[in-house]
Amino acid sequence: MGNVVNSGTYRTSLRDRPVKRVLVRRVAGNPQRGWLSFDHTTIPVALGRGGIKANKREGDGATPQGVFHPLRLWWRGDRHTRPRTHLPVRLIRPDDGWCEDPTDRHYNQPVRLRPGREGDRLAREDHLYDFIVEIDQNTRPRIAGRGSAVFLHLARENWGPTAGCVSMRRGAMLRLLARLGTTTEIEIG
Repeated sequence: MGNVVNSGTYRTSLRDRPVKRVLVRRVAGNPQRGWLSFDHTTIPVALGRGGIKANKREGDGATPQGVFHPLRLWWRGDRHTRPRTHLPVRLIRPDDGWCEDPTDRHYNQPVRLRPGREGDRLAREDHLYDFIVEIDQNTRPRIAGRGSAVFLHLARENWGPTAGCVSMRRGAMLRLLARLGTTTEIEIG
């Protein structure tokens, strides 16, 4: 029966558990494209317009190099059914945003976008943020200017580069979500 764990009378497949590690690597010859691999699955991804950089800075368009953990899934419940995942899940509300201002005390944190408040709107008209995996890049400690709003999210139709995130097609995102947990390591580099 392969990878089955017997836990008393309950049997679960290892495919029902979160993966330990997800690897993101750039494609040779194109720093804005990459491969995301986990288990025995490899999917194409778009990376930041600045490629992958170890010294991430706000606005550089680079995808940060390092090992990160997924914190939670943000999800557009008005567009999709709730996906299967081991991550905590939060519905995206119309006024949800992300603070990208290094001078703001809420830098690199979710915020409510009220009149006069700037930020990256999570409830976008396009579908890029229909599923957002929040990762722990620049969170403990948060350092002003070291990058904000670095997510795993859906790709543009033309596979255009991101502003520093890792993006993929919807089907690939759903396969990945089913295998992500808060202890999963996401290694970008």
